[in-house]
Amino acid sequence: MSKILVVDDEEKIRTLLSKIISLEGFDVLQAGDVKSCLKKMEASEIDVIICDVKLPDGSGVETAKIIKEKYPATEIILLTAYGNIPDGVQAIKNGAFDYITKGDDNNKIIPLLYKATEKVMLAKRVLQLEKQLGNKLSFDNILGKSKIIKAAIEAAKKVAVTEATVLLTGETGTGKEVFAQAIHNASNRSRQSFIAVNCSAFSKELLENELFGHRAGAFTGAIKDTKGIFEEADNGSVFLDEIGEMPLDLQAKLLRVLEIGEFLKVGDSKTTKTNVRIIAATNRDLQKEVAAGNFREDLFYRVAVFQIVLPPLRERIIDIEEFALHFLRMFSNKTNKKITGISEAYLEALKQHSWKGNVRELKNVIERSVILTEGKELINESLPVVLQQGYVDHTNKKTLSAFDLASAEKKHIQKVINYTNGNKTEAAKLLNIALTTLYRKLDDYKIK
Repeated sequence: MSKILVVDDEEKIRTLLSKIISLEGFDVLQAGDVKSCLKKMEASEIDVIICDVKLPDGSGVETAKIIKEKYPATEIILLTAYGNIPDGVQAIKNGAFDYITKGDDNNKIIPLLYKATEKVMLAKRVLQLEKQLGNKLSFDNILGKSKIIKAAIEAAKKVAVTEATVLLTGETGTGKEVFAQAIHNASNRSRQSFIAVNCSAFSKELLENELFGHRAGAFTGAIKDTKGIFEEADNGSVFLDEIGEMPLDLQAKLLRVLEIGEFLKVGDSKTTKTNVRIIAATNRDLQKEVAAGNFREDLFYRVAVFQIVLPPLRERIIDIEEFALHFLRMFSNKTNKKITGISEAYLEALKQHSWKGNVRELKNVIERSVILTEGKELINESLPVVLQQGYVDHTNKKTLSAFDLASAEKKHIQKVINYTNGNKTEAAKLLNIALTTLYRKLDDYKIK
């Protein structure tokens, strides 16, 4: 929903104009002068400003220049009681979308508003595409040296150059969208759009409209035809995050897109063609969801043509240091701090943590530590309490109790199992113990 700011020192005019605009389905804010207008701009992302030329603390014409310099994507429509050519010319030079005389606004303002919002939406789309082109994520940018993540990257590279539908599975925070972008950028569709949508972030009605678009008159407030993601991304890729959350009736519409490349917009009787590549992701077990009746079996087999499992961070402990240093550099630059290292105790605490939130959780922990750190390296005191409490330092103890030895052995076996990607035979060889001994210890320590 586009956000409109009405700026006029006359409260009655401001309120009336706001009411007319809100009836068209826009989100409307109000301001009575230049100062409050600029404050509203700082607090909210405004798409279009409708501003009186004469305000108590400044000129709308000059304000247009200030706003366009700071918020170039925002469009400004200026209203004046007494129109004159010089003011109109200067207004356009200052970046105003249009300049109209009060009295004409009843007939002109709404059509003009729609034109301005369309221009804003187009500008936002261009900025999004420029950002994607300027920050192309390749497989070389994906962090990690562990065997398990390298195997996932190699699989993704092989499928990227095909047209196959890809299903990325794994816990929340394992980097599924990063992989999806890298697959798109390595594909033959890389010069076309990559559009991501989180299926769990919308109600059924909003998700249907977001994906498929609608025809004018399809529902209250639908005054014009609107494209959905599948139409916008034609010849490109669509990333459907949390596809397991998609309602069953929308799953049927998605299946039609996958099978014959067409769909029905909301309120339309004529199908629309599309040529998109689907990359889907979920943290759910879709086969269990199929068995429970929550996910269509036919859709599962169409989506899971090529499945890649992304490992949780706790199974790639060897990669934690690389991630930590990467995020340290990122947040040090953002905060203008010269933090150059990580203490051994800090790093060991990171390696001992379970990381239920995976890479996303690690990123948050490093950001917090950078904010709190005053020195040149990250130390334990900057960690959240839960990580400090979970850290056991064996380095300064003269003797180890039976519990400590068992704990150290369990941790070492888990590291070796992670290193071999779960291959028990290879792990037993590396540990220099019999395979039966390894299985007994796995059972004792409840290691899977």
